Amino acid sequence: MFASRWLQLPLYLGLIVAQIVYVYHFLIELWHLVGGAATHTLDETGIMLIVLALIDVVMISNLLIMVTIGGYETFVSRMHLEGHPDQPEWLDHVNASVLKVKLAMAIIGISSIHLLKTFINAQQYDVKTLVAQGSIHVIFLLSAIAIAYCDKLISQPHSSPESHS
Repeated sequence: MFASRWLQLPLYLGLIVAQIVYVYHFLIELWHLVGGAATHTLDETGIMLIVLALIDVVMISNLLIMVTIGGYETFVSRMHLEGHPDQPEWLDHVNASVLKVKLAMAIIGISSIHLLKTFINAQQYDVKTLVAQGSIHVIFLLSAIAIAYCDKLISQPHSSPESHS
């Protein structure tokens, strides 16, 4: 049973392939930005939207790294990076609870970028879409708060009944 954790390895390798796809997508968006700026075919809003798309790709890429490295380290096998100069700081204290909170925060960041892009182009969307996207973002925020609160409750040391008197 314990060895079954290795069944997750193809999933993490698949996330690495997804990371490669996002790098490719980032380079295409960057090419559009540079080309549009050089030919003066992009106005300020167009530049801002492409920059937000680049930020969005980076944030999703960061999410992929957190899930890939954190998930592998937590659920499959240790990577033995202690003392390695490139070890991410957050990996020192990663566990399933910390990973859930970090993922929730990353999703909020990604949702914020999408919402900002939508509001910059609000004239292209109907009110129903704007309200739906805003509502979804609020749900993400509330979910992240609930996850963090539950994590805090779980991680607090239990106190004895005598300490409440």
